[in-house]
Order: sequence, then C-alpha cells, then structure tokens
Amino acid sequence: MLLNVFAHELQARGKLEPASEDIFAAVTGVHNRCKGAYAVVGLIANYGLFAFRDRFGIRPLCYGKRETAAGIEYAVVSESVVLDSLGFELIKDLEPGEALFVDKAGNIHLQQCAANHQLVPCIFEHVYFARPDSLIDDISVYKCRLRMGEKLADKLIRLNPGHEIDVVIPIPDTSRVSAQALAERLGVKLREGFMKNRYIGRTFIMPGQTQRKKSVRQKLNAVKLEFAGKNVLLVDDSIVRGTTSQEIIQMARDAGAKKVFMASAAPGVRYPNVYGIDMPSASELIAHDRTDEEVGQLIGADWLIYQNLEDLIASASEGNSSIRQFECSVFNGEYITGDVDQAYLERIDAQRNDAAKRDDDSSAEVKQSQGIGIHNSGASVI
Repeated sequence: MLLNVFAHELQARGKLEPASEDIFAAVTGVHNRCKGAYAVVGLIANYGLFAFRDRFGIRPLCYGKRETAAGIEYAVVSESVVLDSLGFELIKDLEPGEALFVDKAGNIHLQQCAANHQLVPCIFEHVYFARPDSLIDDISVYKCRLRMGEKLADKLIRLNPGHEIDVVIPIPDTSRVSAQALAERLGVKLREGFMKNRYIGRTFIMPGQTQRKKSVRQKLNAVKLEFAGKNVLLVDDSIVRGTTSQEIIQMARDAGAKKVFMASAAPGVRYPNVYGIDMPSASELIAHDRTDEEVGQLIGADWLIYQNLEDLIASASEGNSSIRQFECSVFNGEYITGDVDQAYLERIDAQRNDAAKRDDDSSAEVKQSQGIGIHNSGASVI
C-alpha cells in the first residue's frame, strides 16, 4: 500500500527522471496521506535508493557507510547490528519524518518531509524485538535490558524481601540480559534451565492456542538438574497471550521444581497493538481486564511480578534523555497517532483474531482444492 501511494505521488511529479527533490515531494505526499507506523526502504531501478520513517519514528531505521575501492557505499537498516556485521559505520538514525535518497552516482541527500514530527519510538523494540547489541535512537538495547532487570529486582525486594528464590532461570533468548542483572541484584545464582531449539519461530504470533502450546514444547527443553527440589524464578521479557508462560511453568514443575515464580521484565500487555506487531485482539491478551494476581493464577505461577511501566520507560530513556515520550500503547492503551478509537480496535479484532485467522486458513484451503479440481466439462476452476 505504501509503495502504491509513493509511486502515485512520484508519478504526479510528471518527470521521466526523478531527482532528489521529486523523491522528497513523494515522501511528503505519503506522510500526508498515510497514518501509523512505518519504516521504509526501497530501490528505484536505475535511479537510486530511498528510505523514510514515519513522523513519530515509531519503528526504527538507521543508515551507515563504508569505503571501498569503488567509492563510498551506503546501507539503510532497521538495526545497527546489521551495519556492524557488514562492515559499515553507523552514521545516525533517520529522524522521524526524515527521508534519505542515494542517487546512482552515490551522492546522499537528506530532507525532513513531515510536518509536526516528534520522536516517539516503540518501547517494545527494547523489550523484545531488537538484538541486545543494537543501538536504536542512540539507546543501547543491552544496557536498557540490564536496567530493566535491576529495576525489576528492586521491585521484587520491596514487595517480597524474604523471597525464598534458589535460582533465577531466563526464558531464552530475549530475557537473558535482564535475568542476569536481576540475579546479580538479588544475589542469587543464574542458571540456564531451558535449552532452545532455534528452528521454531516466535510463538506469540502463531495462529491458534493449540499450535502455540505445541510449539512451546518443541522449542524448549528443561535441564532437570537445575529445577529439581528448588524454588525457581523464571524471567521472561514479557507475557502476551500467556500460553507460553503457562506451558513453561508446567515444564518447570514437571522437571521437579518445588515452587515456580514468574517475573516479567515488561508490564502487563493489556491493549492491542496497531503499529506493526501482531497483537490485534484485546480478548486474547491474558492481562487484559485482569489483575496481576489473576494472571498469575491462570498461568499457574506461585507468584507473578511485572515491571512497572515508569521503570521500563526510565530504563530506556536513561540511554537518550532527549526522548520525551515512548510509544507504550500495548501497556497503557495510549495511541500516539491520535486516530485509534474503540470502533477501529473492534474492527481489527474481528478481522484478525484467532477465529478470523482460522476462517481465513479454511477458506484458503477450500480455494486451493478448488483451484486444482476439474469439472465434468473438463474446465479447471480458477
């Protein structure tokens, strides 16, 4: 959709050979017509590379350069770690609303193309999506997650000073850094209690509870020696639908754990995401309209502790004090673009919840079977 809007805006310039000012005018048109979160990178054959970021900078986008015998090369990526692995030097993150164009001669052009732009990056990147060795908007994801673990440990000590925890076990992989910092602050051993099968995808975005439960067991295997007879604190980056947490807690009990506590390095995910993460249905989020105690009971934990939202924000903002606000809608229900109401949320819920996905899969199977069938007349059904 973005490509079509961009192409329409570029065509309206009426030039056979677009220059940088035409690219920037087309991006301005995209910003005027499109709402929401987007980080875009693309090529115009025989003319150059373009990239742009939405006016709130919700999704990350940065660029870098490297010098070769043929001259300077540029790359645009969502995470700085990609530049590191390819031998590029990070120059900077694109500003919200900013556009970049590298022409075929290798010249780089930058221009702000959005009115009323403001940097409000998605905090869930630091919680879950980004690799810890990345820098996003000058914030070290690794250090952010360390601070998340420290602040969560401080909360745990305040609420339960006699916690009885024998061992801290991270749920791989994203929670490892936070779990390490938490264990150090508590003065408790950190152990790897789950081994991960790296060929299973992210479970929280899988369609259907049955598929998610099955995938958790395929994805993780418990090291029984680390659980047997111990009070275990499991640390995860977040709890979304709760299916994964429930299965992992049961796996810990099956491995011989005496008590199983659960800590989430992020607050409860209580609201749908509309900015590019597949969490469309509030009814499928375990923390929606439930207390922490109720969530703990549902997932089978002896005790559950969530990170405070203000502590999560402080963990990220300490890395870049110039960022005044983060996009935290999955935690607080506040949508920065200002155009998300209850009617919109209900519509995407109806279109994208688990039941709708099953219906779509069933329809696709029917169409596929029809597409290869032959009627008595001998004509294929299209």
